[in-house]
Amino acid sequence: MQQEVVLAMLAKEPSQGYQLRARLDDALGPLSEAVNAGQIYVTLGRLEKAGFVALDEAASAADRERKVYVLTAAGHERVGEWLAEVSWPRPDLAEFHLKLIAAASAGLADPITIVDAQRRELLRRLRDAQRAEIAEPEGSDAALLLAGIVRRLQADLRWLEDCEASWTTRRKRQ
Repeated sequence: MQQEVVLAMLAKEPSQGYQLRARLDDALGPLSEAVNAGQIYVTLGRLEKAGFVALDEAASAADRERKVYVLTAAGHERVGEWLAEVSWPRPDLAEFHLKLIAAASAGLADPITIVDAQRRELLRRLRDAQRAEIAEPEGSDAALLLAGIVRRLQADLRWLEDCEASWTTRRKRQ
């Protein structure tokens, strides 16, 4: 479980581990089955040791059986850094999807702005790959590899268009 995903989910509101798991289930649908519920608790423990989250003592005292976690200032700072990161050409699509959902639900950032930043980076890398492909002799092994990289980047750009269309539609419904 990516720590930043948990941090971003906590940015919306203090939560218990099972509440975070429910949000993941909602966001990922059937893909959430790959996430072990225990990973969330392990991640929360690591984040607490690192100083990114703390126990909400008042909320936890009301129900001693369940711990309620809240972001610290350092946790908020790390979420902001993560939202600004550009992670391509090998993105974890589920992580990027969760980044958009967490940013929107907690009001941390505009999902379309995040998509735009990713698109700019992808276009830069696509331009570089296309230039390198053109420079290679036709039929060379490197040309074949570069053609694959170009096609992968083009597919990722099409998916980003789908992301933007989805978030634009959501915005219009609000």
